Amino acid sequence: MIFLNLMSLTLGFIIAMLVIPHIIHVAKTRSLFDFIDERKVHSAAIPPFGGIAIFIGFILSTIATTGNQIFITFRYVMAAVILLFFTGLKDDLVKISARKKFAVQILASLLLILLGNVRLTYGHGFFAVNEINYLFSVTLTLFIMLSIINAFNFIDGIDGLAAGLGIVAASFFGIWFFLTGSDIYATMSFALAGSLGGFFIYNVFGNKNKLFMGDTGSLITGLIISVLAIQFNEFNISKTAEWSFNAAPSVSFAVVMIPLIDTCRVIYIRLANKKSPFYPDKNHIHHKLLSLIPDHFSVTLILTSTSIILILLSIILNYIFINVTLQFILMFLTGLTFSFIPSHILRKKQEKIKGKEIKLYPGALKKSIA
Repeated sequence: MIFLNLMSLTLGFIIAMLVIPHIIHVAKTRSLFDFIDERKVHSAAIPPFGGIAIFIGFILSTIATTGNQIFITFRYVMAAVILLFFTGLKDDLVKISARKKFAVQILASLLLILLGNVRLTYGHGFFAVNEINYLFSVTLTLFIMLSIINAFNFIDGIDGLAAGLGIVAASFFGIWFFLTGSDIYATMSFALAGSLGGFFIYNVFGNKNKLFMGDTGSLITGLIISVLAIQFNEFNISKTAEWSFNAAPSVSFAVVMIPLIDTCRVIYIRLANKKSPFYPDKNHIHHKLLSLIPDHFSVTLILTSTSIILILLSIILNYIFINVTLQFILMFLTGLTFSFIPSHILRKKQEKIKGKEIKLYPGALKKSIA
């Protein structure tokens, strides 16, 4: 099955690369460019339709490598992906309210949970929870799906970041599903990784042919990764399998930790300032890093590398600790600490600059105070 996985990865990449030039041509011909708001760090006219290429690459690659199985095992996954695809596309074209987008996310998630039976049924001993009853299972899974979908939507703020983190997550799940013999989920993971890879090239190195992921891409990327994360936890219920993780919740959390922690942090800041959780601003970790390192690719490289390190750390802790809850809390605190480091450094830097100004212009400062 290694051939099919490589084929899935390669097809996703090639299809996305072939589709993107046509998307850019149509967008430029019809003057379809990204909306500028408080969250954006660009000023050039750039098409936000990279999600179309990711969608086409993912769908065609998965169908080509799984055949009829895609319509049996993944029909509800595909239905949910298509639903979010058209929602994101409409938002990229004409903008729709955050409430409407959130309502469609709930609908797509419930479609997967209730009809596709994609849900968490076991707690792995997290806070002493093992078997999960149906109602709590549905509620918890819905919360996790919505969290991951919006986390990828929120983190999509600079070149290559959402795609880079998506590639890391999809590749990890793809490798693990391959090692455990879960071939269909492996090919789906690699199809996403390949499609995101094709988009990444144009998004980061496209120059005049650059395009953004848009809500189309971030929503479907978040949805697919949420499905992979949930199934990863479900497939780890048996602790006797060769590649099983005792602390599956901690490991899967580490895979999506950077977008999730960043989302929690900015939502807290917005609510503290009495603003909507969906209010656009520049409080994200990548905005803070850009203030320190004014280069998109460098910031993306730092955050994707950190994501890989966090995943490796969670795997190491899996073999050191027995208590799942302790591992999860430790990973959460590690991620939370990291998320505040750029803000802390930036604050110290600003205080240092302000201190120098006071020494240089003490008279002007007294006058301004008076």
